[in-house]
Amino acid sequence: MPRPTSDTICLVLPLESPRYGSAAAAVKAGFLAAANASGSAARTRVIGHGDDGVLPAFATAAESGAALVVGPLTRDDLKTVLALALARPRTLALNQQEDGGALPNEVYALSLSVESDAELLARRAYADGVRFMATVTSDAPLQRRFKAAFSAAWARAGGGATRDYRFDANPEVLSVLRRELAARSTDATLLAVNAGDAALAKSFLPPGPVYASSQITDGLPTPMLRDLEGVRYVEIPWLADPTGVSFASLPHTSLGDPVLDRLYALGLDAFALAELLANTIPPDRVEFEGATGHISLTPARVFAREGRIVVVRDGQPTPYAPAQ
Repeated sequence: MPRPTSDTICLVLPLESPRYGSAAAAVKAGFLAAANASGSAARTRVIGHGDDGVLPAFATAAESGAALVVGPLTRDDLKTVLALALARPRTLALNQQEDGGALPNEVYALSLSVESDAELLARRAYADGVRFMATVTSDAPLQRRFKAAFSAAWARAGGGATRDYRFDANPEVLSVLRRELAARSTDATLLAVNAGDAALAKSFLPPGPVYASSQITDGLPTPMLRDLEGVRYVEIPWLADPTGVSFASLPHTSLGDPVLDRLYALGLDAFALAELLANTIPPDRVEFEGATGHISLTPARVFAREGRIVVVRDGQPTPYAPAQ
C-alpha cells in the first residue's frame, strides 16, 4: 500500500460513463453535500473516469498520496481494481465482490446490495411467524439475485425449503401460477419482480403476507400503490424517514428518481465512513445510524447495512409495526 502523504480523500467514480454516469453523479452529490456540511470539502478530490478508465483513476489517486480512495462504484470496476491495480491506497469500495470473497487488506466495502435487504426480510418474515414460504420471481437478474439471497437467509433463519415459482406476464402462465399457488398452502409469499409488474403479479397471489424487494414501488403513482396494499419491503431511512433527527444537518434534495436518491444517500454515508477510515489507524469498531440504514463494521471489513421495513397502507409506504 502506498504511504499517504496528505489527508486527502479521493472519490473515484465513473462520471464519464454513458451507462453509469447518472448513478455516479448522484453518489458524488451526496458525498460532497456531506463534506460541505462537515466543513471538510477542502480535503476531498473527485476523480472521474469512463468505462475503461478505473485503473488510471486509481493510479492518479495513489500518486497524489491520498489517505483514502472511495470507489469503485461498479462490481466490474471493483474486480478490475482488486486484480490489477499496481498501487492501491486504503480503499472504501462502494460495491461488493460477486463471489462474496474476502477483501484484501486495507480494503473496506459499503454497498446498496439487495442481499442485505433480503437478509433483513428473511429474518423479519421468520419473526412474523412465517414457516412455509412461496417465492414468485421474474427473470430480471437483480430480482433473481434478491430471491437467491432471500432463500439462503431464510434457511439460516430456520425456515424450510421455499416453494419457487417463475413470474411471466403471459395470461396463460399467470393462470397456471394462480392454480399452483392455491393448490399448496403457504404462510406468505416473496414477490421478486420489478415495480412495473408488481400490481399484476400480486393480483395472482393467494391471501397472506407479501414480502418484496426494495424496488417494488419505484416510480409507481398512488393508484398503483393501492394495488400493493399490505406489501412489506425494505427502504433506506433517507427515504423512509426523511425528517429523521439523524439527518437534520444534511442537505435534503430530491433527484426525481428513488434509485438516484438511494445513491445520493450512499454518498452521504460514504463520506461519514471516509472521515473515519482516512485516519492513520482506522477504527476496528464502527456503528451508527446512516442515511442508508444502520451501519456496522464486520470483521470482514464489510459495512453491514440494515434498512427499515415499511408496508404499503392506503397507497402510502408507512413504517412496519409487527403484531405483538
